[in-house]
Amino acid sequence: MTPVRMNPVQTDPAQGGGFLLQPRETIFTPEDFTEEHRAIAKATAEFWNAEVAPHLDEILHQRHDVLVAVLRKSAEIGLTAVLVPEQYGGMEMDMVSALIVSEGLGRDGSYATCHGAQAGIGALPVLLFGTEEQKRKYLPRLASAELVAAYCLTEPQAGSDALAARTRAELSADGTHYILSGQKMWITNGGIADLYTVFAQAVQEKGGPEKFTAFLVERAWPGVSPGAEENKMGLKGSSTTAVYFDNVKVPVENVLGEIGRGHIIAFNILNIGRLKLAVFAHGGCVDTLADAIRYAKERKAFGKSISEFGLIQHKLAEMAVRMYVNETMCYRVAGDIQSQLEGFSWAQPGAAQVMLKAVEEFAAECSFAKIFGSETLDYVVDEAVQIHGGYGYHQDYAVERAYRDSRINRIFEGTNEINRLLATGMLLKRAQKGVLPLVAAVKKLQSELLEAPAQSADLVDQARKTSLFLLGVAYQKFGGAIEEQQEVLAGITDVLMYTYAMESAVLRARKAPGARDMAQVFSATAMDWIEASARTVLAGCSEGDELHANLSILRRLTRYEPPNAIALRRKIAARLLEAGRYVV
Repeated sequence: MTPVRMNPVQTDPAQGGGFLLQPRETIFTPEDFTEEHRAIAKATAEFWNAEVAPHLDEILHQRHDVLVAVLRKSAEIGLTAVLVPEQYGGMEMDMVSALIVSEGLGRDGSYATCHGAQAGIGALPVLLFGTEEQKRKYLPRLASAELVAAYCLTEPQAGSDALAARTRAELSADGTHYILSGQKMWITNGGIADLYTVFAQAVQEKGGPEKFTAFLVERAWPGVSPGAEENKMGLKGSSTTAVYFDNVKVPVENVLGEIGRGHIIAFNILNIGRLKLAVFAHGGCVDTLADAIRYAKERKAFGKSISEFGLIQHKLAEMAVRMYVNETMCYRVAGDIQSQLEGFSWAQPGAAQVMLKAVEEFAAECSFAKIFGSETLDYVVDEAVQIHGGYGYHQDYAVERAYRDSRINRIFEGTNEINRLLATGMLLKRAQKGVLPLVAAVKKLQSELLEAPAQSADLVDQARKTSLFLLGVAYQKFGGAIEEQQEVLAGITDVLMYTYAMESAVLRARKAPGARDMAQVFSATAMDWIEASARTVLAGCSEGDELHANLSILRRLTRYEPPNAIALRRKIAARLLEAGRYVV
């Protein structure tokens, strides 16, 4: 594939968390893909069919030589370096293109995991934080997959609490290198990697403070040794090992970023990783839904195809509805990030910081996508197994593997629990800094609730007001200590996430009339979820007469006339059964 420089996607400029403040008129969706976007989707599908599918059985049986060979084949057409600038051997495309490739390669969890680690958390730290010398030395070889990459953050005693890492890097007496010692675990590509991004506590003088720092470490250096392959529930074909560092001499020029600023690298790379995980999940859902449709049409019971049964149609339709919402959220976030990059060029001064700032602007939305995407995939594979009945429990059927592979996604890239705490926490921090005028929005709503008790006819508007109402009640109760109230934060995040998801679904349906029934079904379901989460939050923030008053307001904000969801789902299912696959 010849490198093609794309123009940024066209969408309204957006602000991170801005969905809470005012309605959007339009968002970027798959209906807005350019010809270049469609070309890369086609190239990715062709690569999968020609190179991954024929070797999938070998990959799943841990033929890591085959896995690496396929990865390098993907690099030949640029799929490992979509975001990497041309001068370093990349395609220099936009964020939407990166998501399109991730979606197309999400059809099997094992290969997607290997490829995602190479193109994402493997190459991006060097691209976004490396010195010019580091970029010249490593990026072309990462882009070509000559070097396979791995990202070493997790330790036996440091998972979600990454800053508690015990791996140490002590500066030598002559100041030329660090002595790196420690252990990392659960490292994707651990057994096949040539270059590791390793996070450790740097110590620059004897008895000095520990400073969390990232290092670029080559496998060929003495003292670097990956452990045995882990026996995992799923992702059997990917390489996952511990990696040991025994007095490894790391040249000072291989410090990545600044000493003591490793957390900046870790957190920013995870933002992109969360968004890409959500779209990987969508790619996995697409094949799984197609398998479920195929089986439902072929399987006979009580004298007819089970696809004719209402409850099977309900499952198929609900699978597609959640997929539609996840897909829409992913490309909305990508489009919003890209809207911050108008006129962007990797040649401009401080290009990496401009890219990082654009991604960080939508860090909360990236967490929403990660949570919703991973939980959507879990739902889809679970229902696919149910549709297959006993056969879904058998290893001869792909849905059995998809079910096992899916489970890790709620742990990858920060657990969903951590992301539920982070999402609302990040928005509150933006409000405290004055970047996001949430306080003014909450006060305005409180005045409206006193003066205008009538409910809105717009479910998205009702959801938005419910979100602001909860934020106000919770902050009034706990103030700055709200971050210690994990259950409250998580409940608020669910309400915010479903509000964002609902608005996304409704806005896309304006461009894709066939999706209106999907948006309608989801909006009703989301309002039920929002009310349930909100009741729990309010009960945790108020009691007695105050609780009764708050619940009364909530009932007013979440009241709606339900659509005929049975008829709508039957209509959606009919469309799916006719197409034999996911369609909007």
